[in-house]
Formats: sequence, C-alpha cells, structure tokens
Amino acid sequence: MTALERLQAELGTIVSVDPAELAAARADRSGWVAAGLPLAVVRAGTVEHVQATLRIASEWRVPVVTRGAGTGLAGGACGTDGSIVLSVAGMNRILEIRPEDELAVVEPGVINQHLGDALLEHGLWFAPDPASRAISTVGGNIATNAGGLLCAKYGVTREAVLGLTVVLADGSLLRTGRRTVKGVTGYDLTALLTGSEGTLGVIVEAVVRTRAITAGETVTIGAVFPDVGRAAAASVLVTAARIRPAVMELIDPVALALIAAHLGPAASAGLPLGRGAFLLVQTDGPAARAEAEQAVAVLRAAGGEARLSTDAASAERLLDVRRAAHPALAAHGQVLIEDVCVPRSRMKEMFDRIAEISARTGVPIPTVAHAGDGNLHPNFVIPVDRGRPADEQVVPEPIWAAAGELFRAALDVGGTLTGEHGVGVLKRRWLAEELGDTSFELQRRIKTVFDPLAILNPGTMFAS
Repeated sequence: MTALERLQAELGTIVSVDPAELAAARADRSGWVAAGLPLAVVRAGTVEHVQATLRIASEWRVPVVTRGAGTGLAGGACGTDGSIVLSVAGMNRILEIRPEDELAVVEPGVINQHLGDALLEHGLWFAPDPASRAISTVGGNIATNAGGLLCAKYGVTREAVLGLTVVLADGSLLRTGRRTVKGVTGYDLTALLTGSEGTLGVIVEAVVRTRAITAGETVTIGAVFPDVGRAAAASVLVTAARIRPAVMELIDPVALALIAAHLGPAASAGLPLGRGAFLLVQTDGPAARAEAEQAVAVLRAAGGEARLSTDAASAERLLDVRRAAHPALAAHGQVLIEDVCVPRSRMKEMFDRIAEISARTGVPIPTVAHAGDGNLHPNFVIPVDRGRPADEQVVPEPIWAAAGELFRAALDVGGTLTGEHGVGVLKRRWLAEELGDTSFELQRRIKTVFDPLAILNPGTMFAS
C-alpha cells in the first residue's frame, strides 16, 4: 500500500487527486509557483482528519504543506512536488465568543472578516487587520504573524493570540497558552508557534483576544508632501509628538502616479494624487479630534499640505487611495510585493536607499508603507511573459538582484527582512544574514525538536 492509498483508505473522499486542485495548490498570491505536483490535497474538516494525515505522513515520510486560503505573499504554503497539501480552509467554525472575557475560540479556517462581523453584535472587534482580511484566514494570520494598517496602535497578530491547539508532526495534540489575562507558566510556546509558518505544527484551534469597541469619532487626514523623504520624516514627527494614530500610511510618488492613472480623473477628482508623496493619517477613540488637529499642525509645520475630514464618505475616498495600490500595480503585470521593516527614525534613509537601488538598476520600485511602524512594502512589477503559461511565469534575475540589495539595505539600517509577510520560500536565502550563525543554528534545532523527520513545510524558512 502506498501513502496515497493509505490516505484514501482512512480518509475517503476528503482526499483529492483532481489535477486542477493539485495545480491550484502550488501557488499563492505572491506569484510563486512550486515545482512539480503535490501527491494529494486533504480537505480536513476535523482535528481527527489533521491527526490522521500527519500520522500517515510521518509513517511514510511524506512532506506536508499546510494551507488555508492561499493568500500568502512569501510562497510559504505552496504544495511542493510529492507533498500532501493539508487544507484547513474547511475548519471554519467560530466555536465560542465570550464577551465577559473579551475572547473568542476559532478554528483555523475562519475568515478574518467573518470573525470581525460576528464580534460586532457583542460590541467587540478583532484587531489584526491584514489587507487580505476579507479573504485570509485567522489560522494563516497566526502562522505568519500578520500585521496590517492598524497594528502600530493595536498590535500584530501575536498580541491577539492567547492560546493554541496544534497537531504535531507525529499526529499528537499540543495545547498551549491560556484564557486568562495573565499567565507566565513555562516557556511561551504560543508565541513561538505564532509566525512559525507551518514548520512546527498545524494549528487547529486558537483562543484569540478581542477588544471592546470604544466610543468616539474617527478623523482622517490626507497630506501631500513634495517628496517621499519629507513625508517619511513628517510621519516620524507625528510619533515623536506622542500622537498614536490608528492608521498612518505613506505612498511614494511612483506608486501614487500609478494609483492616479488607475483610478482615473473622475474617481480621483479632488483627491491629492497629482504630485509628490501622500500620507494618510487616521485617529480614533474619544481623543480622535484633538489628536487629529495636533497631527495636522505637525504635518503642516513639516511642509505638508494637510486636510482633515470627519465625514465617513470623505474618509473612505482617502482610504480608497491606499487600497488601490495593489490593483493599480497589478494592471501592469505580476506584482512581487516585498516587505521590510525598519526603525521609524530610519524610514527616510530606507526610502533614499530604495530610490538609489531603483535608479542604479533601472528597476522601478513603487513603494507604500505602514509609516506608523516603519513597515515598507517595496513592489516589483514584472511584465507578463506571453510566451509562458500562467503557472510558469518567473521572476527575472535582475528583479531578485535588486530585491536582494533592498533586503540588505534594510538590515544595514537596523531593520528586518519581513515585518508581516513571513520568510516563506522567497526570503529564506537571506535569513541567516539577519539572524546570525548562532541564532540560525538554534532555530534549526528547534525545528528538529518539533519535526524530527522534517516533513512539515520543508523548504519554508530553511532550505530543505
């Protein structure tokens, strides 16, 4: 009996070998497509399905790639040749909401936005807000420690995870964390597993912290600066003034020009899209108006043309400028969305480095940033090769060369390779440069403790 026959015998119709489904499981939204074809896709619906899959995989030493909605941006959940793709997208129940404890218990396939909608009726909300929240899963958010527009004020996913239930490589069940506000017993395995990208275990349940919806208005500011350096410097001054916006997003002139063209004259009428760099600031809560007025004063003193808005329609139009970034770039080809994070005080320097790399290599690098926490998203637009099928599009080497310089520039200014997308497959070649030899080797040894046969997402983070 083969591994596939054993899976089919034990799990029946949830095991798919449909060629179209196998092919679809090879890619994520980064544009990365894994070589070869997976052995099977297992559509898990229960914890027992996950345990059985991992027991069989361990027995036969078959790689397992855990996958949710496939919205990743680092190639970390793409079905490799001969692997079992373990889909937990069907484990999508909200098991419990406890308003008195401000927590929820969810399965990994719950869509982020669906959890937020369910919490609303209890006067609660879920803070992690990746741009993909309408389509990404909570399990995927945890696996990559996802961020988003609001994390400078409300924290990344790790701060919202209280406890996890995880199936280990041999099929055994591990429970970590707690439901209490405080808890320091033993090593923090919950934090270790958050952001581990499926390399240490398979998340099958999560206890997540929620927040109370507070009273107060939301105030939005749109500000234009002559160049991105001055805009970045102004965003640092906002933070230095001890203002903590819920949103502070920065768009460089290259990206802003593409967004203006994408939205067209009618949609962009009256919006600050014609020149320079755009900084979007949004404050919330009881002190929103006072904070916004203080921020406007800071931005104007820094050389920006700032406009304050309190009505929802105007705020949405300004937010739509930021939301249009990816569609505007995607209209010109395949977009490689990169993700580095630097100290906020070094953002201007990082933008200068990006401009220098772009000018020297001739590779355009339109960039947007979560300016509130120094998280930059430099983008590379790769023209579609009409001579290749969609699943064989490749990133040209000059693009990778420019990206490599960009990553090293981020490290040079005290930053990190990834603020929220994860290492995945796409950044593993630079991982040791950031971690250093001692940390890199220790992390490999931790991986071996959890996964002694090296079957869990091999090739993600660490080369196989």
